[in-house]
Amino acid sequence: MSRCDKFSFMQIDDIRDAAKRIAAHVKRTPLTRSETLSTRLGTNVYVKYELFQKTGSFKPRGTFNKLLSMSPAERSRGVVAVSGGNHAQAVAYVSRELGVDAVICMAENTPRNYLDATRGYGATIDLQPSIAAAFEKVKEYEAQGRVLLHPFDDEMIIAGQGTVGLEIIDDTPQVTDVVVSIGGGGLAGGVAMAIKSINPSVKVYGVETVGADAMSQALAAGRPVETEVTSIAKTLGAPYVTDITLELAQKYLESVTVVTDAEAVDELRFIAERLKVLTEPAASCTLVAAEKLRDNFTSDSHVVLIFCGGNVLIADVCGYLQVAEARTK
Repeated sequence: MSRCDKFSFMQIDDIRDAAKRIAAHVKRTPLTRSETLSTRLGTNVYVKYELFQKTGSFKPRGTFNKLLSMSPAERSRGVVAVSGGNHAQAVAYVSRELGVDAVICMAENTPRNYLDATRGYGATIDLQPSIAAAFEKVKEYEAQGRVLLHPFDDEMIIAGQGTVGLEIIDDTPQVTDVVVSIGGGGLAGGVAMAIKSINPSVKVYGVETVGADAMSQALAAGRPVETEVTSIAKTLGAPYVTDITLELAQKYLESVTVVTDAEAVDELRFIAERLKVLTEPAASCTLVAAEKLRDNFTSDSHVVLIFCGGNVLIADVCGYLQVAEARTK
């Protein structure tokens, strides 16, 4: 049975079950209308503040769903994960909460705040030269018996991330459009499946940054492809998508918009100054995409932007500004 064949068993009820399973362990993050963004885009714009989730991103949803679904025997073997940062913190945090030993393989260029937070939650970190090398290193830990918590190639993880979509529908039933970031595609796929299964008329748009555009390349090729991650949006930096997340994108996403690092940083600054929250470039890129997509909206539209994470240091923001400015020259 291929991965795509296996995917056919995933249904909206899996996401609803995930919501029940994780409810006591995660926050129901706020979704509010932004007058600033509504005026700017000439329509009704809302923000789903998933950066206020525990550990600063949406990731604990999928991780709790996966670990809570595992047997005590499986948990006793320990877990291993690979991450550019947010998944690492989620696995470390959730594992600590549930008493599971965790090892996280991470790239050497991972921002310090991600490393410090992951260690702070009690996980062991195995640093590798690149994120691709980190994915390879995981195989050794699996051979030792640890259970892999893949950041996006797992139906239980995707179902957990999809609970964001259920909350959007519950809190804004009039929603017409949703803009969501894509890394490996688990969040985008889960959210899109949840929303489109309940209301097929809603349009869900994906967004990536140049140098972290594995989904766009996969859609163009018609299959997952290996990519080189060069974007400053490290948390979007999956070196590839998978059969499952590609099929979800093909089936449920209206389109995928690819934006530049400079554009994402410009909007990061705008969001910080006007909405008073500090996002990652992986989240601020949704506003860039909404601007590019504005011809698809009317004055009566109800557009939700998902701010997926906010784990960023002020020093990193200063560096982003310098890099972005250099790339525009």
